[in-house]
Amino acid sequence: MPEERTRKIVIAGIMSAIAIFLGVTRLGFITWFSGASLTIMHVPVIIGAILEGPVVGLVIGLIFGVSSMIQAAVAPGGPADTLFTNPLISVLPRLFIGPVAWLVWKSLKNLPVVGLIAAGVLGSLTNTILVLGMIAVVANFSPAQLLPIVVANGLPEAIGSALIVLVVVGAWLRIRVGRKQGANL
Repeated sequence: MPEERTRKIVIAGIMSAIAIFLGVTRLGFITWFSGASLTIMHVPVIIGAILEGPVVGLVIGLIFGVSSMIQAAVAPGGPADTLFTNPLISVLPRLFIGPVAWLVWKSLKNLPVVGLIAAGVLGSLTNTILVLGMIAVVANFSPAQLLPIVVANGLPEAIGSALIVLVVVGAWLRIRVGRKQGANL
């Protein structure tokens, strides 16, 4: 039991550090043709939740959200970043990424490849939809203004998340993908 708690703390710490590192170094933002950047900073939240459960996912999501809020206040990357100084936009939606990804994974664990892909997609879309939803509510944007962002950014982010989650968690849990298993992915 103490080893399990220690493992959860270590995984939460490592995944949180990766999320913060991706944000601070801007490596978590991939330049995209739509003019905005794709983000992969939510991927450690998804991975942590799948590996260690919804509470760990919630903690990593909290740390990701707080670091995102601090980053937006200290070193904004553009005018839209000022919206992310509001914790309702930067923190609250990120609390749901891990629990949603974990629920999806738990539901589809018997089909591990499908489960990992679905957890990656739905965890990512949770981030996109809830963040944009809060922007709509707090900053009074219409859904019509935000829908192009979902299509141009949210869907590619979901695909990228699914691939990263499949490869990383598949290797960690030694899940067979095609003819490859575990670290041979």
